[in-house]
Amino acid sequence: MKTIDTRLLQVFNEIYAKKSVSNAALALGLPQPAVSIALAKLREHFANPLFVRTTDGMVPTPLGAELIEPVRAALNAVSAVVDFSTHFDPSTSKRVFKIAMTDISQLILLPKLWESLRLTAPGVGIDVFPLSSDTPQLLESGAVDLALGYVPELEAGFYQQRLFSQHFVCMVSQSHPRIQGKLKLKQYLQEDHAAIVSSGAAPKIIDETLHAMGKERRIALRIPHFLGASFVVELTDLLITIPQRLAEVLQGRGAYVIYPVPFAIPTYEVKQHWHERYHHDAASRWLRGVIADLLTDA
Repeated sequence: MKTIDTRLLQVFNEIYAKKSVSNAALALGLPQPAVSIALAKLREHFANPLFVRTTDGMVPTPLGAELIEPVRAALNAVSAVVDFSTHFDPSTSKRVFKIAMTDISQLILLPKLWESLRLTAPGVGIDVFPLSSDTPQLLESGAVDLALGYVPELEAGFYQQRLFSQHFVCMVSQSHPRIQGKLKLKQYLQEDHAAIVSSGAAPKIIDETLHAMGKERRIALRIPHFLGASFVVELTDLLITIPQRLAEVLQGRGAYVIYPVPFAIPTYEVKQHWHERYHHDAASRWLRGVIADLLTDA
């Protein structure tokens, strides 16, 4: 298949528009001999003069007139590819970003993110997906742009950026009949607990830590999401162990009391993860920067 340099198409377009080799050279910032050489290459490629001199300047031959539309379409397509790969304007973009996150991340991030986008990127949309065992494959395939949360399985093979450290606290209803003042380990183990079973990897830290101590809590309710469990706790005498940032958000909206966890428990790091396919994408870089600014520890 014959190929043709994009620069030759630019020369063709300018000669067509300016009706002059010298004026085309000025428009392109090239010496006139370079434009004349380019025109000679075009004529050789198409086996046609393409332009002829008249009293009205350089006018296209019938083939030259036919070529101008596909030439301009090709130049526009190349320009779109170059602009897409190197530039992103959030103020005019209609891009819809797809983010996988836990219910905690939704509660902590989405209100802040929406307010930021409303001011700086009003046309940008967000589609939220739950974190799951399929998240690595979704990142690899491009079905998801970004994963946000504590996701140890994404530590290897994916780019990552730390956002903040998280620690656990205990939370009960303000009207809890037994827990008042200070929560001790003995009482923690005696109480009935609401446990999270499928909201990312963080909840596993609690029981793994207790198991290493030779202890076990009494789990009375297993529920998929922190948010649902928290509302149940407000209306019952169940105890829940949840990330501190979530507890602070909920305490401002409900009748809760927060206590320190009565045993040493590891903190964990919340990160954003992405695949190599989006590492250099200008739009994705912009989104990651926005999220980092909103969530990164000061």
